[in-house]
Amino acid sequence: MKWVKGLALSAAAGSLVWAGGYKIPEQSINSTALGAAYVAHTMGADTAYYNPANMAFMEDKRYVEGGVTLAHLPSNEYTLIDPYSGESKVEDLPIPYLHYVSRPMGDFRWGVSLTVPGGLTKRWEAQPQKSFAEEFTLKVIELNPSLAYKIAENFSIGGGVRMIYSEGVVKSTGQVSRDMEGDTVEFGYNLAVTYQPTSDITLAATYRSNIDLEEEGNAKLYSGETLAYNGDASVTVPLPAALNLAIAKSWQERFTLEFVYERTFWSEYEALDFEYGGADIGGLAPYFDTPIPKRWKDTDTFRIGATVKMDNKITAMFGFAIDETPAPLETLGFELPDSDARIFSMGFRYQQNEQLSWGAAFLYDSKEPISMPAGINENPVLANGGSFHEGGAFLTTVGIAYEY
Repeated sequence: MKWVKGLALSAAAGSLVWAGGYKIPEQSINSTALGAAYVAHTMGADTAYYNPANMAFMEDKRYVEGGVTLAHLPSNEYTLIDPYSGESKVEDLPIPYLHYVSRPMGDFRWGVSLTVPGGLTKRWEAQPQKSFAEEFTLKVIELNPSLAYKIAENFSIGGGVRMIYSEGVVKSTGQVSRDMEGDTVEFGYNLAVTYQPTSDITLAATYRSNIDLEEEGNAKLYSGETLAYNGDASVTVPLPAALNLAIAKSWQERFTLEFVYERTFWSEYEALDFEYGGADIGGLAPYFDTPIPKRWKDTDTFRIGATVKMDNKITAMFGFAIDETPAPLETLGFELPDSDARIFSMGFRYQQNEQLSWGAAFLYDSKEPISMPAGINENPVLANGGSFHEGGAFLTTVGIAYEY
């Protein structure tokens, strides 16, 4: 009975974990190439997304950029002893983006971005992992209009409205099973400020607000082959706030080095509490209607990026980042076996003519192996110990930009 209850509780905990625990900061060629060390020294239409305050300092013309990132997610491998060991499916996901910055209107300027700032698909085909995460898929789309105001020649502020649409699919199959779909529309905001003490140094800060995703949809709950519940279901999870502090230094307008410190407030994600339209789900209540503790922690990310403008119309970019995981070992699950990461990136942009440029970038997110001591984790399988390895992500971004 304890085994069955643990399977059901873990499945519930994993159902929307990606909405609060997985983000995609790379939303353009430059951001991918620089490993998201791209806050103070923004250069194109993606400025509307990464630092709207910088729109005030752009040249008197319109900017537009579009493209796609292809995310390759290798399988996660869990190793213990048979029959517990297994691996998840390999996933390949397209992530499109579009950015636009208008001409200035006096000291004001506006822009808009359409991005996919978060999402994940994780699928396990064998037991016991299938009882926790047969399929967890989340899609997040953000429309972010923004406005900049130039207060002085070296100082500007900006901000925007975040309009988020997300939808998810949750499936877990075992002695007790779940099949759930849900979606939501939510709103938040972002703020930015830029100060240039000298012509070659830029200081910047950006903030994205916390957004509580109130996912609502339909759930089917099974006890064995028997359908025990078919009705409304909902759960609220946070898309946490993030603060970025950045400094960029340029040399002769040819080489720029930027350092970014990011603080993400994952501690908003304390627990998951599912609701079933006020209905009584009977004997399944101990398995699916008990709040699931997550106890995530705020994290620090350190990023550094280098931009080099060369004589052959090519701009080369390189990045490196150290990224902490918010998930403690005690609440880690098969739906997101996350760990600390080292991020390596590089890319280029080619200036075809005065108006048109194109480029590509590549990023490797290398996850550290996880060693799980026995008796630490609250999952009934992971409580036996074991390890996770592989995983991570490979991102390839291609895009085109036009200025007129």
